[in-house]
Amino acid sequence: MKVFNTKNALKEHLNALRAAGKTVGFVPTMGALHQGHLSLLERARQECDVTVCSIFVNPTQFNDPKDLEKYPRPIEADIQKLEAAGCDVLFNPEVNEMYAGNENWHLDIGELETLLEGKFRPGHYQGVTQVVNKLFSIVEPNKAFFGQKDYQQVMVIRRMIQVLDTPVQLVMCPIEREPDGLAMSSRNIHLTETDRQHALVLSQALFEAKSSFENGAALSDVQRRAAELISSEGDTQLEYFELADGKTLKPAQAGSDSIVALVAAQVGKTRLIDNVIIR
Repeated sequence: MKVFNTKNALKEHLNALRAAGKTVGFVPTMGALHQGHLSLLERARQECDVTVCSIFVNPTQFNDPKDLEKYPRPIEADIQKLEAAGCDVLFNPEVNEMYAGNENWHLDIGELETLLEGKFRPGHYQGVTQVVNKLFSIVEPNKAFFGQKDYQQVMVIRRMIQVLDTPVQLVMCPIEREPDGLAMSSRNIHLTETDRQHALVLSQALFEAKSSFENGAALSDVQRRAAELISSEGDTQLEYFELADGKTLKPAQAGSDSIVALVAAQVGKTRLIDNVIIR
């Protein structure tokens, strides 16, 4: 695996590969890699000739400086995982390589800016689009692979691609879960043993919601029961449980042809998100 820390060196390397007719698959990450990330890499390897992974903890998408400070950065372990997974190229830049002073950025992403994650993390998606746009312009991938766990983020990136007319195909890959159902996340490292048990209520509520809906329960009843289940769990503060239209993230209607259940909660001191596609 080749490792690059500068934009110019990476672009030169990838341009040579493209000139030889190679397609490029890209997996952008913030590191602290787990099987969820590696499943994206495996999908990229299946569909493209060259796989590029980036590790960059992007400061502009953090609302809380403490959250940015404590974000895990096990770069040596990450490099070992990428090499074992057959990644071809790692881009691991410093902040001053990606940002030059005070840059202004604002992209019209519509109501996604204020719904769900947008409401609870104001400005977050502006930071996400800012850095992903930069990474796309550097890597120029044929396909980019993102995880379903950040469902709203995938929708935001899709919107960005449309607005900026970026020539990249976005591929959403399924959530990877632990055997007990917990969605894999870099933030799980912060969970205590007790927190870890409490956190299971999120996936339990999601899967129960899917089952209840499939058995004919009304959307309002499904949502209410899920919220009650999570709120009754110890040391767990529910931020939202929403049955949303899978194309707009507005509240789902009974006739919606695409419905996704999304949840965010504070478990102990760790904020977790998860979702399940209902239909």
